Amino acid sequence: MPGQDHHQLSEGEHPAVTLFRQYLRIRTVQPEPSYDEAVLFLEKIAKDLGLECQKVEEHWNHDPFEAFKDTQGNIYARGAQDMKCVGIQYLEAVRRLKAEGKCFPRTIHLTFVPDEEIGGYQGMQLFVKQPEFKALRAGFALDEGLASPTETFTVFYSERSPWWLHVTSSGNPGHGSQFIENTAAEKLHKVVTSVLEFREQEKHRLQSDPNLTLGSVTSVNLTMLEGGVAFNVVPATMRASFDFRVPPDVDHKAFDERIQGWCQEAGEGVTYQFYQKFTEPRITAVDDSNPWWVEFSRVCREMNLRIKPEIFPASTDSRYLRAVRVPALGFSPMNRTPVLLHDHNEFLNEAVFLQGIDIYARLLPALASMPALHDEC
Repeated sequence: MPGQDHHQLSEGEHPAVTLFRQYLRIRTVQPEPSYDEAVLFLEKIAKDLGLECQKVEEHWNHDPFEAFKDTQGNIYARGAQDMKCVGIQYLEAVRRLKAEGKCFPRTIHLTFVPDEEIGGYQGMQLFVKQPEFKALRAGFALDEGLASPTETFTVFYSERSPWWLHVTSSGNPGHGSQFIENTAAEKLHKVVTSVLEFREQEKHRLQSDPNLTLGSVTSVNLTMLEGGVAFNVVPATMRASFDFRVPPDVDHKAFDERIQGWCQEAGEGVTYQFYQKFTEPRITAVDDSNPWWVEFSRVCREMNLRIKPEIFPASTDSRYLRAVRVPALGFSPMNRTPVLLHDHNEFLNEAVFLQGIDIYARLLPALASMPALHDEC
C-alpha cells in the first residue's frame, strides 16, 4: 500500500500475521490520523475477498472529495461553493478570452493564496507586503462572495472584522465539596452573561429591522470553554473564547472598551487577550463615485443580472487588499443556490457554474479596459 513501511517479514509467517502487521503500520493516531490510507487498505482486502464495501461520510450523501454529479447536474464536494468554483471560473474565462485573441489595456492577474480560512497570516496578509505584490500595481480586485438562494446575486463591498478573544478568569481554588468564595467560574459566568446579553440585543436588532443583513450587526458566539482538572477540585483559572464579527461602521475603540468593561465588572483577576483582531476595516464605494463599481454594475445590467450590495458577514482576503488601498468586491456568481459553504452536502449546479464563466468572460474585459484613474497616475 502507498506510504506503508514494508519491513522484511520472517519466512513462513502466517499471511494473517503479515496482514495484521501491515495494518498496524498505518498511523491512525490523533491528531493527524491517516484515515485515507486505512480506508484504501481495507478496501483492497474487501476487493480481494469479493466483499461489497461502502464508505459512509458523516452527514454527507456522497464522498466530499468524489465530486459526485447527480441527474440534476448538482456537483457535491467540499469546495464546490467555497472556493474552487471561482478559481476554475476565472481560469476558464481567461482561456476563452485568450482563444478569442483578446488584449486589454490592463493586465489580469490571478492569485491563488493559501490560509484564508485560518486568518490569512501566511497568505494574503503576508503577500500584500511583498515586492511581488507591489509589482502587480493592482488597481482593483475581485474576491470571493457567497451563494444566493434567490435570483439576485450578492456583491460584497466590505466585511465584518473578526475579533477572536480569550477571556481568562482567576479565582480561589479549593475542594469541590465546599462553598468557595470568589471562584474563577463565578467571575467567568458574569462575563459570559454580559456577552450573551449583548448577543441577544444584536440578534433582536437584526430580526426587527428588515433593512439590516447579518453583515450589518455584531455577532458573537461562545466557542470554547476550558478549565478544571478533576470533578472535586475547584479550578484556580478558567477560560472562555468568543468569536466576535464586528461591522466596519462600529467604533472599534469604543467596542474594545466595552469588552474591557465586561471583564472589570466581573471582578479582579479577569483578563482578556485577542487571538485575532482586525482593526483596519475598509469600504469599497458602491455608488457613482467609484468608477470600478460603475463598470461592474453596468456589465451586470447589460447581462440582466440582479445584484445586491451587502457587507460580507464573515471575513475574506479582501480585507487585506482594501487595507492597502486596493478597492475590492466579493462576488461569486452563484444565484439560485443555497448557501452551503463549510456545510454538509455542499454543492453547485453545473449550469450555475458554467453561467459563472460567461459572467466573468464579460466582467473581466470590461474591468481590464478601464482607463487609468487619477489616483493611479
